[in-house]
Amino acid sequence: MASAVRPTGIILNKREGFLEITFNDGASCRYPLSELREACPCVECRGGHAFMGREHDPDDILVLKPKRSYTIDSLDPVGNYAIQPTWDDGHHTGMYTWDYLRRLCPKIADA
Repeated sequence: MASAVRPTGIILNKREGFLEITFNDGASCRYPLSELREACPCVECRGGHAFMGREHDPDDILVLKPKRSYTIDSLDPVGNYAIQPTWDDGHHTGMYTWDYLRRLCPKIADA
């Protein structure tokens, strides 16, 4: 079954180090690249098949501690349901679905 969550705009800002996605539900999400890399959903980054699934998704990517600063070399679509970044460390197996990205949308503290 296809997800109802879809992006309406995607901006990769390599200079400032963020990926910004607006979704069809009105949400605008800005993901710091280094934290997004640490939230990679692939089996290698998750530590094996036992750690796959929603219950192992990070609750808040802004509290993740990146090992270093990361950038995205390229960003490719995967069908109509995901994007697949190639990171500057050569990693490229993580497919970030629209649903996953929407759930990871960083919470902005109220001013």
